[in-house]
Amino acid sequence: MSDEDPVEIPLESLSPEALRGVVEEFITREGTDYGHAEQTLEGKVADVMLQLERGEAKIAYDPELQSVTLIRV
Repeated sequence: MSDEDPVEIPLESLSPEALRGVVEEFITREGTDYGHAEQTLEGKVADVMLQLERGEAKIAYDPELQSVTLIRV
């Protein structure tokens, strides 16, 4: 078991395409809940991007799991 902490990935270190890919993968994960209202993928992407830009969420790489996720701050 590794005791390495997740590493924050700055938004500007990702290309726009890579950033969108990370956001879309996060959104489409099984079990992700966006409440009662139905929303399009584009709407969800825009919401998450806004949260990232405002600093309300961040992208983190988990070295133990070798995966990337979004974390609410």
